[in-house]
Amino acid sequence: MPEVLNILLIILILAGLGAVIYFFLESRQYNTGNNDSNDARHYTIEALIEHVKNSINEITRTNLFELGLSEMEFKKQANKRAELKKALKRCMHGSLEDKQFVKAFIYDILFSYIPTEHFDDAIPFNNPWLLSTKHKFAVILHMLKKEHGFDALSYLIDTYQLDRLKKNSFGELAYFITKEEIDEIYDNMGFILSREDKLEIITQAVYERYKGLGVIDEIRDMNIDGVSAGVSGVTQDFMPSQVSTINDSGYRQKNYESVWIFYKGKSIKLDFLGFDSEKELRGVCQVIYRYNRGGQLSESVGYRVNEMKDGSRVLVVRPPFSESWAFFVRKFHIKNVTLETLIQDENSEIPVNLIKYIVKGGMITAVTGQQGSGKTTLLMAMIGHIYASLTLRIQEMAFELNLRKLYPNRNILTFRETDTISGQEGLDIQKKTDGSVNILGEVATDAVAAWMIQMAQVASLFTLFTHHAKTTKDLVYSLRNSLLKCEMFNNEKIAEQQVASVLDFDIHLNRDYQGKRYIERITEIVETPETPYPESYKHEHGLEQASLKFMDTHAEYFRRMTDRKTFETRNIIEFRDNKYVVVNPISPERIREMKSRMTPEDSHAFDEFLKKYFGMEVAS
Repeated sequence: MPEVLNILLIILILAGLGAVIYFFLESRQYNTGNNDSNDARHYTIEALIEHVKNSINEITRTNLFELGLSEMEFKKQANKRAELKKALKRCMHGSLEDKQFVKAFIYDILFSYIPTEHFDDAIPFNNPWLLSTKHKFAVILHMLKKEHGFDALSYLIDTYQLDRLKKNSFGELAYFITKEEIDEIYDNMGFILSREDKLEIITQAVYERYKGLGVIDEIRDMNIDGVSAGVSGVTQDFMPSQVSTINDSGYRQKNYESVWIFYKGKSIKLDFLGFDSEKELRGVCQVIYRYNRGGQLSESVGYRVNEMKDGSRVLVVRPPFSESWAFFVRKFHIKNVTLETLIQDENSEIPVNLIKYIVKGGMITAVTGQQGSGKTTLLMAMIGHIYASLTLRIQEMAFELNLRKLYPNRNILTFRETDTISGQEGLDIQKKTDGSVNILGEVATDAVAAWMIQMAQVASLFTLFTHHAKTTKDLVYSLRNSLLKCEMFNNEKIAEQQVASVLDFDIHLNRDYQGKRYIERITEIVETPETPYPESYKHEHGLEQASLKFMDTHAEYFRRMTDRKTFETRNIIEFRDNKYVVVNPISPERIREMKSRMTPEDSHAFDEFLKKYFGMEVAS
């Protein structure tokens, strides 16, 4: 028994001695770490970010006069430094050129700093068990981007059907991409990364936390419809007893850990991705909207709407206006925007051609529908069929249409609202710019709606605009109410009649639960013709009979002021059973008006279109 105790005592002594030696060596290694180039802690992402910061600060702040450079070398270094400073200020605002320039600079710094054998200390490429899902996704996106460019994320989602409806942990059907799906895709792809691939992925990881937009930096550049963050999960001041959003492990997701993308009309949550802290999300919110001096975001000004360098629209909100920091980026693709590519269901040639003739015929047209239904994209495609001889003037809240990029040879000028210039003032200025066609990106305020009606009546050949109305009647009533609120009219029926006399067509878009976009209907707005009041009292000789007849006239007046319809709506084309069908013919008066504004060739083609699909014989 004493022998056993002695053995145990010896083992404890040796273990203690080993622990002392271990901690001594660790302490020694830590104290001399700054001089040990093989210390793995020098090559973590955090350490690399600090090294890149110091290197770039040294480059941008060094006094060139003290370097004794020749005149040519001095100018070269000065220009290089000026270009770097400019790129550092703009790279996070949607400028792909500046982003690539800064990343190339960081790549060069890291290339000369990290030994090849230490790449795995920054990101554990060599150990899939240690590699986080976020880094696996970064590897997947990098490798796919080499082949598919900015369609890499679209290819990933479509190939693996990541946008299908799935049941979440609460048994609800929703769109989301899980950690397990990304892990499985990474394992199946079996990437073999070269030295350059690893360094580029590390460069992106350093860049997005140093000067980029965090975890959404690469996603934002992809050809998707948009990305948002901070729009789900609980905030820091939550009460545990009031929160039910708990996953299987009992963890409550924070608001800064939520990232969503908008893809083909679907809002898809990226369950595997999120910011590391509220501070990081707040930092991204404070810089993402600042392109072209986007204004100050503060407690008193709790939101900002602006565009980014590539034409994307960005909205940022913050407390106390919103319950948490959040941002929304909407992207509008400007390549291959045609009616044929947007409208592709059975019999799509009917709405495609009708929309062309509506535009060529100079009809005042509203494009309506819910958010994300494709109103702005359809409007961009419609503008391509306006005669090139006509000048275009556009009013927007933020630059979204970017029509000059689509139609660089057209006479186009766009205005937008600012802190000091309202949409109403912008529309007033447009009247002095020899514009033939006025386009409103969105009729969102009462003042703009009222000015749109005035402008459509007197200031332009015709007008195109978007609106969020659900039905054509709602569109008319909404515009009527705007006229009343702006005190342009004090009689409801007269205001309604003014709106009905202005509008010609309503193209209503819809998006179903699975994200499919389509034209639900194309509706003609027909003003009810005026009929004269009865005047039979004038032909009566007796006062009593004349008074009785006059009462009929009086009754007709009150009927018209109360329940008489000032307009009617006719659905010309509807989407039924996944195909487009003709429902009603276009009114003859509207056809004559459209043809009067077309070229002879288009007028003849319009006649053939009406004959083929509507069975209408139109006199020349």
